[in-house]
Amino acid sequence: MLFLLPSSADAQLEMKGLEIGPWAGASVYFGDLNTESKLNHLNPAGGFAARYNFNHRLAARVSFNYGKIEAYDSDSNNPFELNRNLNFQSTIFDGTAQFEFNFLPYFHGHKDYFFTPYAFAGVSVFTHNPKTRTDNGMLVELRDLGTEGQLRGEEYLVISNALTAGLGIKWDLSYEISMDVNVGIRNANTDYLDDVSTVYPDVSDLRRSRGQVAVDLSDRGLALDAEGERIDREGQQRGDDTVNDRYVFAGIGINYYFGDVRCPDYGHKKSRRRRR
Repeated sequence: MLFLLPSSADAQLEMKGLEIGPWAGASVYFGDLNTESKLNHLNPAGGFAARYNFNHRLAARVSFNYGKIEAYDSDSNNPFELNRNLNFQSTIFDGTAQFEFNFLPYFHGHKDYFFTPYAFAGVSVFTHNPKTRTDNGMLVELRDLGTEGQLRGEEYLVISNALTAGLGIKWDLSYEISMDVNVGIRNANTDYLDDVSTVYPDVSDLRRSRGQVAVDLSDRGLALDAEGERIDREGQQRGDDTVNDRYVFAGIGINYYFGDVRCPDYGHKKSRRRRR
């Protein structure tokens, strides 16, 4: 790949400084309840970010983000998933720190180098709490029900982390104001964004320890036995614990730049701001 290079005069420029601003867009989930990577349940997402530019190529960004994720087995084309008949929804509060690399030279306010595509990678810490609606419409938190037979005190954590990576593009509207569009995928360090991961538990143990609501929401399968009762699925596959869940934030942001584009100070010249 070829990268555009500044002219000899522009190569003497330095760009350092902070930019901050909000973003808005959409969030989506991929996992055991969306194995076909469908985009039919996009939900509003947004946040606030601060980016520090080390130079015209490298930057670091921290952001605080919110989004909602959800998925339904009823949307699947897979017979197993259709019969499983599970669903969930959850809100995500996310803090992300990432490094960015600009594919093109980028100087705020420059007449030529005022935009660039970029790649980023980093880490995220997030909270989640999967819920589902009962048949009578009540919204119930799933973690406390131990739907896969988790013992009390051994439920999955509501705080987890993720590896983050993505692509974006940013451009100037003026010297101080810029915009960017990016898509970032979070590979979560948990398979329980959706409350689904391993196998069906022992029904008797689950009823005794968690109650009938836990039994009803652990197995919502559509297939019944000859007497019209739930089939005993103890130990049978409920999810796939070999691949963790993922969620994606995609959006557009607007930023205000507090830094300068400067000529280097060699001890006998003052730095100056360069404008278009």
